[in-house]
Amino acid sequence: MLLMPVETMHSSHIIFGMDPLWVAISILLIVYAVIMMEKFNRAVLSLLGAGLMILSGVLTQEAAVDGIDFNTIGLLTGMMVIVAISQKTGMFQYVAIRAAKAAKGKPWGILVMLAVVTAVFSAFLDNVTTVLLIAPVTLLITDALGVKPYPFLFAQILASNIGGTATLIGDPPNIMIGSQAHLSFYDFLVNLAPIIPVIFLTTLALIWLMFGRSMHASDEARELVMSFNEREAIKDVSLLKKSLIVLTLVIGGFTAAHSLHLEPATIALFGAALLLLLQTFDGDLHARDKAFEGIMAEVEWTTIFFFVGLFIVVTGVEHVGAIGWLAKQTLVLTGGDFNATAGAILWISAIASALIDNIPFVATMIPLIENMAPSFGGDMAIVPLWWALALGACLGGNGSLIGASANLIVAGFAQRAGHPIAFMTFLKHAFGLMLVSVAIAHAYIYLRYLTP
Repeated sequence: MLLMPVETMHSSHIIFGMDPLWVAISILLIVYAVIMMEKFNRAVLSLLGAGLMILSGVLTQEAAVDGIDFNTIGLLTGMMVIVAISQKTGMFQYVAIRAAKAAKGKPWGILVMLAVVTAVFSAFLDNVTTVLLIAPVTLLITDALGVKPYPFLFAQILASNIGGTATLIGDPPNIMIGSQAHLSFYDFLVNLAPIIPVIFLTTLALIWLMFGRSMHASDEARELVMSFNEREAIKDVSLLKKSLIVLTLVIGGFTAAHSLHLEPATIALFGAALLLLLQTFDGDLHARDKAFEGIMAEVEWTTIFFFVGLFIVVTGVEHVGAIGWLAKQTLVLTGGDFNATAGAILWISAIASALIDNIPFVATMIPLIENMAPSFGGDMAIVPLWWALALGACLGGNGSLIGASANLIVAGFAQRAGHPIAFMTFLKHAFGLMLVSVAIAHAYIYLRYLTP
Protein backbone atom coordinates (compact mmCIF):
# COMPACT_ATOMS: atom_id res chain seq x y z
CA MET A 1 0.00 0.00 0.00
CA LEU A 2 1.22 3.49 -0.84
CA LEU A 3 2.07 5.66 2.13
CA MET A 4 2.38 9.40 2.50
CA PRO A 5 3.58 11.65 5.31
CA VAL A 6 1.03 11.68 8.08
CA GLU A 7 1.18 15.43 8.50
CA THR A 8 -0.17 15.96 4.98
CA MET A 9 -3.24 13.85 5.73
CA HIS A 10 -4.58 15.29 8.97
CA SER A 11 -3.94 17.72 11.75
CA SER A 12 -1.05 17.17 14.13
CA HIS A 13 -3.19 16.76 17.27
CA ILE A 14 -2.28 13.74 19.37
CA ILE A 15 -4.94 11.72 21.17
CA PHE A 16 -3.84 9.81 24.28
CA GLY A 17 -0.37 9.89 22.73
CA MET A 18 -1.70 8.16 19.59
CA ASP A 19 -2.01 9.27 15.99
CA PRO A 20 -5.64 10.36 15.27
CA LEU A 21 -5.42 8.81 11.80
CA TRP A 22 -4.82 5.33 13.15
CA VAL A 23 -7.31 5.78 15.99
CA ALA A 24 -10.07 6.61 13.49
CA ILE A 25 -9.12 3.81 11.07
CA SER A 26 -8.87 1.30 13.92
CA ILE A 27 -12.34 2.20 15.18
CA LEU A 28 -13.78 1.84 11.66
CA LEU A 29 -12.12 -1.52 11.01
CA ILE A 30 -13.08 -2.95 14.40
CA VAL A 31 -16.72 -1.88 14.00
CA TYR A 32 -16.91 -3.36 10.49
CA ALA A 33 -15.19 -6.59 11.55
CA VAL A 34 -17.52 -7.18 14.50
CA ILE A 35 -20.58 -6.33 12.36
CA MET A 36 -19.46 -9.02 9.90
CA MET A 37 -19.24 -11.55 12.75
CA GLU A 38 -23.01 -11.11 13.32
CA LYS A 39 -22.63 -11.78 17.04
CA PHE A 40 -23.95 -8.42 18.28
CA ASN A 41 -26.64 -5.97 17.28
CA ARG A 42 -25.21 -3.79 14.51
CA ALA A 43 -26.92 -0.62 15.78
CA VAL A 44 -25.21 -1.05 19.15
CA LEU A 45 -21.85 -1.55 17.44
CA SER A 46 -22.16 1.51 15.21
CA LEU A 47 -23.23 3.68 18.15
CA LEU A 48 -20.31 2.41 20.23
CA GLY A 49 -17.99 3.27 17.33
CA ALA A 50 -19.56 6.72 17.09
CA GLY A 51 -19.07 7.25 20.81
CA LEU A 52 -15.42 6.21 20.58
CA MET A 53 -14.85 8.70 17.76
CA ILE A 54 -15.99 11.47 20.09
CA LEU A 55 -14.49 10.19 23.36
CA SER A 56 -11.09 9.65 21.74
CA GLY A 57 -11.07 13.21 20.44
CA VAL A 58 -11.16 12.39 16.72
CA LEU A 59 -14.42 14.37 16.49
CA THR A 60 -16.12 16.95 18.63
CA GLN A 61 -19.77 16.33 19.43
CA GLU A 62 -20.72 19.20 17.10
CA ALA A 63 -18.71 17.71 14.22
CA ALA A 64 -20.27 14.30 14.86
CA VAL A 65 -23.80 15.71 14.71
CA ASP A 66 -22.94 17.61 11.53
CA GLY A 67 -21.84 14.30 9.98
CA ILE A 68 -25.27 12.69 10.38
CA ASP A 69 -27.25 12.83 7.15
CA PHE A 70 -30.67 13.75 8.46
CA ASN A 71 -32.17 13.61 4.96
CA THR A 72 -31.43 9.88 4.86
CA ILE A 73 -32.71 9.39 8.41
CA GLY A 74 -35.90 11.34 7.69
CA LEU A 75 -36.60 9.53 4.43
CA LEU A 76 -36.11 6.11 6.01
CA THR A 77 -38.25 6.95 9.04
CA GLY A 78 -41.06 8.45 6.97
CA MET A 79 -41.27 5.48 4.61
CA MET A 80 -41.12 3.03 7.51
CA VAL A 81 -44.13 4.70 9.13
CA ILE A 82 -46.09 4.72 5.86
CA VAL A 83 -45.38 1.03 5.23
CA ALA A 84 -46.10 0.07 8.86
CA ILE A 85 -49.59 1.55 8.51
CA SER A 86 -50.17 0.26 4.97
CA GLN A 87 -49.27 -3.32 5.81
CA LYS A 88 -52.10 -3.41 8.36
CA THR A 89 -54.56 -3.30 5.46
CA GLY A 90 -53.36 -6.66 4.09
CA MET A 91 -52.87 -5.27 0.58
CA PHE A 92 -49.44 -6.84 0.14
CA GLN A 93 -50.73 -10.31 1.00
CA TYR A 94 -53.69 -9.70 -1.31
CA VAL A 95 -51.39 -8.94 -4.23
CA ALA A 96 -49.19 -11.99 -3.51
CA ILE A 97 -52.18 -14.37 -3.47
CA ARG A 98 -53.61 -12.83 -6.64
CA ALA A 99 -50.23 -13.27 -8.31
CA ALA A 100 -50.12 -16.96 -7.34
CA LYS A 101 -53.64 -17.53 -8.67
CA ALA A 102 -52.83 -15.66 -11.89
CA ALA A 103 -50.14 -18.28 -12.49
CA LYS A 104 -52.84 -21.01 -12.27
CA GLY A 105 -51.03 -22.60 -9.34
CA LYS A 106 -48.07 -23.67 -11.49
CA PRO A 107 -44.84 -23.56 -9.43
CA TRP A 108 -42.63 -21.82 -12.00
CA GLY A 109 -45.37 -19.33 -12.85
CA ILE A 110 -45.86 -18.56 -9.17
CA LEU A 111 -42.11 -18.05 -8.72
CA VAL A 112 -42.07 -15.57 -11.60
CA MET A 113 -45.17 -13.70 -10.45
CA LEU A 114 -43.96 -13.39 -6.86
CA ALA A 115 -40.55 -12.25 -8.09
CA VAL A 116 -42.23 -9.55 -10.21
CA VAL A 117 -44.35 -8.41 -7.26
CA THR A 118 -41.25 -8.33 -5.06
CA ALA A 119 -39.25 -6.31 -7.60
CA VAL A 120 -42.02 -3.74 -8.15
CA PHE A 121 -42.79 -3.28 -4.44
CA SER A 122 -39.05 -3.05 -3.71
CA ALA A 123 -38.70 -0.18 -6.16
CA PHE A 124 -41.52 1.93 -4.75
CA LEU A 125 -41.40 1.02 -1.06
CA ASP A 126 -38.12 -0.56 -0.04
CA ASN A 127 -36.68 -4.03 -0.41
CA VAL A 128 -36.41 -4.83 3.30
CA THR A 129 -40.07 -4.09 3.97
CA THR A 130 -41.15 -5.92 0.83
CA VAL A 131 -39.53 -9.23 1.77
CA LEU A 132 -40.87 -8.90 5.31
CA LEU A 133 -44.37 -8.92 3.82
CA ILE A 134 -43.98 -11.30 0.86
CA ALA A 135 -41.77 -14.06 2.32
CA PRO A 136 -44.37 -15.37 4.83
CA VAL A 137 -47.01 -15.59 2.08
CA THR A 138 -44.51 -17.41 -0.13
CA LEU A 139 -43.90 -20.02 2.56
CA LEU A 140 -47.65 -20.53 2.90
CA ILE A 141 -48.04 -21.02 -0.86
CA THR A 142 -45.08 -23.39 -1.24
CA ASP A 143 -46.34 -25.43 1.70
CA ALA A 144 -49.71 -25.78 -0.02
CA LEU A 145 -47.99 -26.76 -3.28
CA GLY A 146 -45.79 -29.31 -1.51
CA VAL A 147 -42.61 -27.90 -3.10
CA LYS A 148 -39.33 -26.74 -1.62
CA PRO A 149 -39.46 -22.99 -0.81
CA TYR A 150 -35.76 -22.34 -1.46
CA PRO A 151 -36.00 -21.50 -5.21
CA PHE A 152 -38.91 -19.13 -4.52
CA LEU A 153 -37.14 -17.36 -1.65
CA PHE A 154 -33.89 -17.30 -3.63
CA ALA A 155 -35.64 -15.59 -6.54
CA GLN A 156 -37.29 -13.08 -4.18
CA ILE A 157 -33.99 -12.12 -2.58
CA LEU A 158 -32.49 -11.39 -5.98
CA ALA A 159 -35.65 -9.63 -7.18
CA SER A 160 -35.79 -7.42 -4.09
CA ASN A 161 -32.24 -6.15 -4.59
CA ILE A 162 -32.62 -5.77 -8.36
CA GLY A 163 -35.95 -3.95 -8.05
CA GLY A 164 -34.65 -1.79 -5.22
CA THR A 165 -31.82 -0.60 -7.47
CA ALA A 166 -34.25 1.21 -9.76
CA THR A 167 -35.28 4.11 -7.53
CA LEU A 168 -34.09 6.48 -4.83
CA ILE A 169 -36.18 4.83 -2.13
CA GLY A 170 -35.78 1.17 -3.16
CA ASP A 171 -32.58 0.34 -1.32
CA PRO A 172 -30.84 2.09 1.61
CA PRO A 173 -27.57 2.60 -0.38
CA ASN A 174 -29.55 4.60 -2.97
CA ILE A 175 -31.11 6.74 -0.25
CA MET A 176 -27.63 7.53 1.07
CA ILE A 177 -26.21 8.27 -2.39
CA GLY A 178 -29.17 10.42 -3.40
CA SER A 179 -29.00 12.48 -0.24
CA GLN A 180 -25.24 13.10 -0.30
CA ALA A 181 -24.98 13.68 -4.07
CA HIS A 182 -28.24 15.70 -4.26
CA LEU A 183 -29.77 13.32 -6.79
CA SER A 184 -33.57 13.23 -7.00
CA PHE A 185 -36.09 10.41 -7.27
CA TYR A 186 -36.49 11.36 -10.93
CA ASP A 187 -32.71 11.19 -11.48
CA PHE A 188 -32.60 7.60 -10.23
CA LEU A 189 -35.70 6.63 -12.21
CA VAL A 190 -34.34 7.99 -15.48
CA ASN A 191 -30.76 6.78 -15.08
CA LEU A 192 -31.08 3.41 -13.34
CA ALA A 193 -34.57 2.07 -14.03
CA PRO A 194 -34.04 1.50 -17.82
CA ILE A 195 -31.50 -1.29 -17.30
CA ILE A 196 -33.31 -3.01 -14.43
CA PRO A 197 -35.83 -4.98 -16.57
CA VAL A 198 -32.93 -6.36 -18.64
CA ILE A 199 -31.06 -7.49 -15.53
CA PHE A 200 -34.26 -8.87 -13.96
CA LEU A 201 -35.29 -10.91 -17.01
CA THR A 202 -31.76 -12.25 -17.50
CA THR A 203 -31.65 -13.30 -13.85
CA LEU A 204 -35.04 -15.04 -14.14
CA ALA A 205 -33.85 -16.93 -17.23
CA LEU A 206 -30.79 -18.17 -15.35
CA ILE A 207 -32.92 -19.14 -12.33
CA TRP A 208 -35.11 -21.19 -14.67
CA LEU A 209 -32.03 -23.06 -15.89
CA MET A 210 -31.16 -23.80 -12.26
CA PHE A 211 -34.57 -24.75 -10.87
CA GLY A 212 -37.42 -24.22 -13.32
CA ARG A 213 -37.30 -27.48 -15.23
CA SER A 214 -37.58 -29.56 -12.05
CA MET A 215 -40.58 -27.72 -10.56
CA HIS A 216 -43.75 -29.79 -10.38
CA ALA A 217 -46.87 -29.86 -8.22
CA SER A 218 -49.83 -32.22 -8.11
CA ASP A 219 -53.22 -31.17 -9.46
CA GLU A 220 -54.62 -31.36 -5.92
CA ALA A 221 -51.94 -29.00 -4.59
CA ARG A 222 -52.54 -26.52 -7.39
CA GLU A 223 -56.29 -26.61 -6.71
CA LEU A 224 -55.59 -25.87 -3.04
CA VAL A 225 -53.65 -22.71 -4.01
CA MET A 226 -56.42 -21.68 -6.41
CA SER A 227 -58.91 -22.01 -3.54
CA PHE A 228 -57.19 -19.27 -1.51
CA ASN A 229 -59.47 -16.26 -1.06
CA GLU A 230 -57.37 -13.13 -1.52
CA ARG A 231 -60.22 -10.90 -0.31
CA GLU A 232 -59.87 -12.39 3.16
CA ALA A 233 -56.39 -10.83 3.27
CA ILE A 234 -57.88 -7.31 3.22
CA LYS A 235 -58.43 -6.39 6.85
CA ASP A 236 -59.36 -2.68 6.65
CA VAL A 237 -60.87 -1.29 3.44
CA SER A 238 -61.06 2.28 4.76
CA LEU A 239 -57.40 2.31 5.78
CA LEU A 240 -56.49 0.70 2.45
CA LYS A 241 -57.99 3.64 0.56
CA LYS A 242 -56.23 6.15 2.80
CA SER A 243 -52.91 4.33 2.42
CA LEU A 244 -53.15 4.17 -1.37
CA ILE A 245 -53.97 7.88 -1.57
CA VAL A 246 -51.01 8.85 0.63
CA LEU A 247 -48.63 6.48 -1.17
CA THR A 248 -49.66 7.97 -4.51
CA LEU A 249 -49.13 11.50 -3.19
CA VAL A 250 -45.73 10.63 -1.71
CA ILE A 251 -44.40 8.94 -4.85
CA GLY A 252 -45.73 11.82 -6.93
CA GLY A 253 -44.01 14.19 -4.51
CA PHE A 254 -40.72 12.34 -4.92
CA THR A 255 -40.97 12.73 -8.69
CA ALA A 256 -41.65 16.46 -8.44
CA ALA A 257 -39.34 17.13 -5.47
CA HIS A 258 -36.57 18.73 -7.53
CA SER A 259 -38.84 21.26 -9.20
CA LEU A 260 -40.52 21.96 -5.85
CA HIS A 261 -37.10 22.46 -4.18
CA LEU A 262 -37.96 19.91 -1.52
CA GLU A 263 -35.85 17.13 -0.06
CA PRO A 264 -37.25 13.55 -0.16
CA ALA A 265 -37.16 13.41 3.65
CA THR A 266 -39.62 16.31 3.85
CA ILE A 267 -42.06 14.54 1.53
CA ALA A 268 -41.74 11.18 3.28
CA LEU A 269 -42.17 12.63 6.78
CA PHE A 270 -45.12 14.78 5.70
CA GLY A 271 -46.75 11.76 4.08
CA ALA A 272 -46.13 9.73 7.23
CA ALA A 273 -47.66 12.45 9.42
CA LEU A 274 -50.69 12.72 7.11
CA LEU A 275 -51.31 8.97 7.12
CA LEU A 276 -50.84 8.86 10.91
CA LEU A 277 -53.49 11.56 11.24
CA LEU A 278 -55.89 9.73 8.93
CA GLN A 279 -55.26 6.40 10.65
CA THR A 280 -55.75 7.75 14.17
CA PHE A 281 -58.48 10.27 13.36
CA ASP A 282 -61.32 8.31 14.93
CA GLY A 283 -61.68 7.51 18.61
CA ASP A 284 -60.77 9.35 21.81
CA LEU A 285 -57.34 10.73 22.66
CA HIS A 286 -56.29 7.59 24.56
CA ALA A 287 -57.15 5.35 21.58
CA ARG A 288 -55.29 7.66 19.21
CA ASP A 289 -52.21 7.63 21.44
CA LYS A 290 -52.29 3.82 21.62
CA ALA A 291 -52.59 3.59 17.83
CA PHE A 292 -49.69 6.01 17.39
CA GLU A 293 -47.50 4.09 19.84
CA GLY A 294 -48.31 0.86 18.02
CA ILE A 295 -47.12 2.29 14.70
CA MET A 296 -43.97 3.75 16.23
CA ALA A 297 -43.15 0.33 17.72
CA GLU A 298 -43.10 -1.14 14.20
CA VAL A 299 -40.55 1.35 12.84
CA GLU A 300 -37.16 -0.33 12.41
CA TRP A 301 -35.35 1.78 14.97
CA THR A 302 -32.39 -0.61 14.88
CA THR A 303 -31.78 0.42 11.27
CA ILE A 304 -32.25 4.12 12.04
CA PHE A 305 -29.73 4.14 14.89
CA PHE A 306 -27.37 1.95 12.87
CA PHE A 307 -27.29 4.71 10.27
CA VAL A 308 -26.78 7.43 12.89
CA GLY A 309 -23.74 5.68 14.35
CA LEU A 310 -22.38 4.73 10.95
CA PHE A 311 -22.49 8.29 9.66
CA ILE A 312 -20.46 9.46 12.66
CA VAL A 313 -17.87 6.68 12.32
CA VAL A 314 -17.33 7.45 8.63
CA THR A 315 -17.21 11.19 9.37
CA GLY A 316 -14.38 10.51 11.82
CA VAL A 317 -12.35 8.65 9.20
CA GLU A 318 -13.02 11.40 6.68
CA HIS A 319 -12.08 14.10 9.23
CA VAL A 320 -8.56 12.73 9.70
CA GLY A 321 -7.97 12.75 5.94
CA ALA A 322 -7.90 9.00 5.31
CA ILE A 323 -10.70 8.97 2.75
CA GLY A 324 -9.29 11.90 0.81
CA TRP A 325 -5.96 10.11 0.65
CA LEU A 326 -7.61 6.86 -0.45
CA ALA A 327 -9.41 8.75 -3.24
CA LYS A 328 -6.08 10.08 -4.51
CA GLN A 329 -4.53 6.61 -4.43
CA THR A 330 -7.48 5.21 -6.36
CA LEU A 331 -6.91 7.83 -9.05
CA VAL A 332 -3.24 6.90 -9.12
CA LEU A 333 -4.11 3.22 -9.65
CA THR A 334 -6.57 4.02 -12.45
CA GLY A 335 -4.19 6.51 -14.03
CA GLY A 336 -6.74 9.27 -13.56
CA ASP A 337 -8.81 7.74 -16.35
CA PHE A 338 -12.51 8.40 -15.78
CA ASN A 339 -13.71 5.25 -17.55
CA ALA A 340 -11.31 3.05 -15.57
CA THR A 341 -12.37 4.74 -12.33
CA ALA A 342 -16.09 4.16 -13.07
CA GLY A 343 -15.41 0.51 -13.85
CA ALA A 344 -13.32 0.07 -10.72
CA ILE A 345 -16.03 1.62 -8.53
CA LEU A 346 -18.71 -0.63 -10.06
CA TRP A 347 -16.82 -3.90 -9.64
CA ILE A 348 -15.19 -3.12 -6.30
CA SER A 349 -18.58 -2.07 -4.94
CA ALA A 350 -20.20 -5.26 -6.21
CA ILE A 351 -17.56 -7.64 -4.84
CA ALA A 352 -17.24 -5.80 -1.52
CA SER A 353 -21.04 -5.62 -1.08
CA ALA A 354 -21.25 -9.38 -1.53
CA LEU A 355 -18.76 -9.86 1.30
CA ILE A 356 -20.02 -7.25 3.76
CA ASP A 357 -23.36 -5.49 4.19
CA ASN A 358 -23.62 -2.91 1.40
CA ILE A 359 -24.77 -0.12 3.73
CA PRO A 360 -21.49 0.42 5.64
CA PHE A 361 -19.52 -0.03 2.43
CA VAL A 362 -21.49 2.70 0.64
CA ALA A 363 -21.17 4.97 3.67
CA THR A 364 -17.39 4.75 3.22
CA MET A 365 -17.47 5.10 -0.58
CA ILE A 366 -19.60 8.25 -0.72
CA PRO A 367 -16.98 10.67 0.67
CA LEU A 368 -14.31 8.85 -1.36
CA ILE A 369 -16.14 9.68 -4.61
CA GLU A 370 -16.85 13.22 -3.41
CA ASN A 371 -13.10 13.71 -3.00
CA MET A 372 -12.58 12.73 -6.66
CA ALA A 373 -14.78 15.55 -7.98
CA PRO A 374 -12.03 18.21 -8.36
CA SER A 375 -9.89 15.81 -10.40
CA PHE A 376 -12.66 15.15 -12.92
CA GLY A 377 -14.14 18.62 -13.29
CA GLY A 378 -16.61 19.08 -10.46
CA ASP A 379 -19.77 17.58 -9.02
CA MET A 380 -21.68 17.31 -12.29
CA ALA A 381 -18.82 15.51 -14.03
CA ILE A 382 -18.78 12.64 -11.50
CA VAL A 383 -22.51 11.80 -11.68
CA PRO A 384 -21.78 8.57 -13.66
CA LEU A 385 -19.61 7.47 -10.73
CA TRP A 386 -22.67 7.67 -8.48
CA TRP A 387 -24.60 5.40 -10.85
CA ALA A 388 -21.66 2.98 -10.86
CA LEU A 389 -21.68 2.93 -7.05
CA ALA A 390 -25.44 2.45 -6.84
CA LEU A 391 -25.50 -0.38 -9.37
CA GLY A 392 -22.45 -2.08 -7.86
CA ALA A 393 -23.61 -1.88 -4.26
CA CYS A 394 -27.25 -2.82 -4.83
CA LEU A 395 -26.62 -5.62 -7.32
CA GLY A 396 -23.57 -6.80 -5.37
CA GLY A 397 -25.85 -7.35 -2.40
CA ASN A 398 -27.13 -10.42 -4.27
CA GLY A 399 -23.72 -12.09 -4.15
CA SER A 400 -24.03 -13.70 -0.75
CA LEU A 401 -26.44 -14.20 2.12
CA ILE A 402 -24.88 -11.33 4.10
CA GLY A 403 -24.69 -8.91 1.17
CA ALA A 404 -27.89 -7.02 2.00
CA SER A 405 -30.35 -6.72 4.87
CA ALA A 406 -33.21 -8.19 2.79
CA ASN A 407 -31.22 -11.40 2.30
CA LEU A 408 -30.85 -11.97 6.03
CA ILE A 409 -34.53 -11.27 6.68
CA VAL A 410 -35.63 -13.91 4.15
CA ALA A 411 -33.08 -16.36 5.57
CA GLY A 412 -34.54 -15.73 9.03
CA PHE A 413 -38.08 -16.56 7.85
CA ALA A 414 -36.81 -19.73 6.14
CA GLN A 415 -34.96 -20.80 9.31
CA ARG A 416 -38.05 -20.38 11.49
CA ALA A 417 -40.15 -22.32 8.95
CA GLY A 418 -37.77 -25.26 9.10
CA HIS A 419 -36.17 -24.63 5.69
CA PRO A 420 -32.77 -23.08 6.52
CA ILE A 421 -30.79 -21.50 3.69
CA ALA A 422 -27.14 -22.54 3.92
CA PHE A 423 -24.60 -19.78 3.35
CA MET A 424 -22.52 -21.80 0.87
CA THR A 425 -25.59 -23.08 -1.02
CA PHE A 426 -26.80 -19.56 -1.56
CA LEU A 427 -23.30 -18.37 -2.50
CA LYS A 428 -22.97 -21.16 -5.08
CA HIS A 429 -26.20 -20.17 -6.79
CA ALA A 430 -26.11 -16.40 -6.32
CA PHE A 431 -22.55 -15.22 -6.86
CA GLY A 432 -22.42 -16.11 -10.55
CA LEU A 433 -25.81 -14.49 -11.18
CA MET A 434 -24.57 -11.37 -9.41
CA LEU A 435 -21.50 -11.22 -11.69
CA VAL A 436 -23.72 -11.52 -14.77
CA SER A 437 -25.95 -8.66 -13.57
CA VAL A 438 -22.93 -6.44 -12.85
CA ALA A 439 -21.50 -7.20 -16.30
CA ILE A 440 -24.77 -6.03 -17.84
CA ALA A 441 -24.63 -2.91 -15.66
CA HIS A 442 -21.05 -2.26 -16.77
CA ALA A 443 -22.05 -2.45 -20.44
CA TYR A 444 -24.96 -0.09 -19.73
CA ILE A 445 -22.79 2.48 -17.94
CA TYR A 446 -20.15 2.35 -20.65
CA LEU A 447 -22.60 2.73 -23.54
CA ARG A 448 -24.73 5.43 -21.90
CA TYR A 449 -22.18 7.55 -20.05
CA LEU A 450 -18.62 6.71 -21.03
CA THR A 451 -18.61 6.54 -24.83
CA PRO A 452 -17.68 9.78 -26.68
